[in-house]
Amino acid sequence: MTLLIKGARPYGEDAADILVKDGRIAAIGESLSATGADVVDATGLVALPGLVDLHTHLREPGREDAETVESGSRAAALGGYTAVHAMANTDPVADTAGVVEQVWRLGQEAGLVDVVPVGAVTVGLSGERLAELGAMADSAARVRVFSDDGHCVADPALMRRALEYVKALDGVVAQHAEEPRLTVGAQMHEGDRSARLGLTGWPAAAEEAIIARDVLLADHVGARLHVCHVSTAGSVEILRWAKSRGVQVTAEVTPHHLLLTDECAEGYDPVFKVNPPLRTDADVEALRAGLAEGVIDAVATDHAPHAVEDKETEWASARPGMLGLEQALSVVVATMVETGLLDWRGVADRMSARPAAIGRLDGHGRPLTPGEPANLLLLDPGTRAVVDPAALASRSRNSPYAGRELPGRVVATFLRGEATVLDGKATR
Repeated sequence: MTLLIKGARPYGEDAADILVKDGRIAAIGESLSATGADVVDATGLVALPGLVDLHTHLREPGREDAETVESGSRAAALGGYTAVHAMANTDPVADTAGVVEQVWRLGQEAGLVDVVPVGAVTVGLSGERLAELGAMADSAARVRVFSDDGHCVADPALMRRALEYVKALDGVVAQHAEEPRLTVGAQMHEGDRSARLGLTGWPAAAEEAIIARDVLLADHVGARLHVCHVSTAGSVEILRWAKSRGVQVTAEVTPHHLLLTDECAEGYDPVFKVNPPLRTDADVEALRAGLAEGVIDAVATDHAPHAVEDKETEWASARPGMLGLEQALSVVVATMVETGLLDWRGVADRMSARPAAIGRLDGHGRPLTPGEPANLLLLDPGTRAVVDPAALASRSRNSPYAGRELPGRVVATFLRGEATVLDGKATR
C-alpha cells in the first residue's frame, strides 16, 4: 500500500508531502509523486507522530457496559492515538498472563490502535502480595508497565520488592500516589472550598508523601518509577528534586488537571469528581510549568469511562473518573500551545516520544523521518468545536468538557500507514 499525504506541516513547520510505503515513511519533501498512491489532501494540517497514552481504562473484561477495548480504541484513534496502555483494574484484574493476553488480543482484533496491557503490581490490586509479574512480562502482551492504579501500593516493603522485581524485567512501576490513611472518605481537594461545600478533603500531602517515599526507594534500588496523574505543585517540586539527583523517575499529568480546578465542584456535578481531585489555580499553573520544563514527562489521559448509574448520582456516591481520549490533544493545544508553553515538537515529545520510551514501545513515538513507522496524525489547529458527549465514540458520557469550546480537530490518524481515522471519522 502506498499513501501520499500532500501539503502537511510536519511539527507545524513548512509544508511538505509525506510518502508512505508498506507502513513506513518513505520520503518527506516538496512535490512528491507516486503512481497508484492513495492521496490525502493535508493542506494546512499539522502532522505529528501518533500519540501514545500511558494511562487508559478500557474496562474490558468486566464492565463492557461502560467501555470495551473496541470502543475505547475507536475513541483513542479519533483523538490521534496510535497506542494506549490499558490499565489493570478490570474484572477479573489483569494480574495474570491470561488476562493481559486477552486484553492484548482484543486490541489486535479491533485494529484501531496498539493496545498495550498494564499488569497489576499486586494480586487483585489488594496490596498484599506481588502478582505474576514475570509471567505477564513473558506473555504475548509483553507487559513492561505495572500498576495498581486506583489503589496505591501503600506498603513500602512491598513497593521496594516490586521495584526490584520489575527492574530485572526492564519494566517500570507506575504508582498511584495516595497515602490511603490521609484520604479516608475524601471527596475533593482539601482546602477552603471543600470546607465551605461540606465535602471531605483530599490533602495534597497524601500525594506528595508517597512520591517522596517512592523516589527514595527507586533511588535505593536503582529502578525506574513512574508517577501517575500528578496533581499538585508540591509534587512537581519533589519530582524536580529527584531528577536533579539522578533518580530514574518519570511522571504524567492528565489533560483535566491542566485545565480544570476545584472550582468545578461548586455545582456538585459528579462529572467533575476524579481521583486525584481537581486542585487549585496555583496547582494548575505549576503543572503546566512542570510539563513545559520537562519535570513532568508526559500527558496521559486517565480516560475513565463510567456507566450512567455510576456517575449520574449524588456526589458522594458517584465513581471518580472522566473521559479523556478524544479531547486530550485539544486540551493540550488550549493550555500549552496557545499559551506559548510548548511548540508542536514539544507536544510530540510529551504526548508521543516520551510516553513510548517510558512504556518501552517499539515503533511508536518515533520522529517523522524516512524509514520510521508511519504512525502519525493530521490536526487542523484552526478548528474550534463545542464538545458534545453524545457524539463521542466512548460507550460512556462522563466528559468534563461537555459544552466547552476547544481548539484543534484530529482529521486523520494512521497506524503503520493504514488510516484508522479519515475526515474526522473512524474508518471502522
